[in-house]
Amino acid sequence: MDHPNDTHLKSIGYILWLFGFTGSHRFYYGRPITGTIWFFTFGLLGIGWLIDLFLIPSMDRQADVKFRAGRVNYSVAWILLTFLGFFGVHRFYLGKWITGLLYLLTGGLFALGYLYDYWTLNDQISEING
Repeated sequence: MDHPNDTHLKSIGYILWLFGFTGSHRFYYGRPITGTIWFFTFGLLGIGWLIDLFLIPSMDRQADVKFRAGRVNYSVAWILLTFLGFFGVHRFYLGKWITGLLYLLTGGLFALGYLYDYWTLNDQISEING
């Protein structure tokens, strides 16, 4: 069950799992290497994606231990990145107005900044929350 003090929520993990062939749920839980593998192999040809259905609770617990809670909500930032990242909305939410405007004007820095944020968003939030 999700608790308000969790840094990551299982419910968001499962929503992102629906797009799991892209690796988005793995990026959300702070696993950028396997997220990238899932992205390029379509969730290990769907097999890894199905296995992850059962692994999400343990990935959620590990993320809650690894990352720091604070004023910035991980789930909100990840939803903004996933669905509006090319427009920089997640960067505005993080208080990074200059790069937010840059993303807005360049389509997430021509998608490279968007991908960079998939790799680093959890660490960016932990730093802000520190």
